[in-house]
Amino acid sequence: QGQLVESGGGMVQAGGSLRLSCASSRHVFTTYCMGWFRQAPGKEREFVTGISWAGATYAEEDVKGRFTMSRDNAKNTLYLQMNNLKPEDTAVYYCAASREWAHFFQGAADYWGQGTQVTVSS
Repeated sequence: QGQLVESGGGMVQAGGSLRLSCASSRHVFTTYCMGWFRQAPGKEREFVTGISWAGATYAEEDVKGRFTMSRDNAKNTLYLQMNNLKPEDTAVYYCAASREWAHFFQGAADYWGQGTQVTVSS
């Protein structure tokens, strides 16, 4: 029921683009807050962007204007379009789902994807 399956990571040069996908069950996709986290080597996992079940949104300051989250309700899939990538965006990216919007800001979620590696070379 809570399985999140990610795809789309890879390696690009600085300035390039990648799109991540996160497929979910219908129940989770329509009733949970959905978001993306990332964890760079040697750093804690951080909340990058998300949307609550009520429509509230959040994006980390550094990704505003570069990363766009969207959703395809027919496919129960969440996307993260990442443009103008920088070397400091290099991290493992995780899709997440949470019943409580506030949990995202505490670094917590009810369900996590398996993670997908994004590597940006300079």
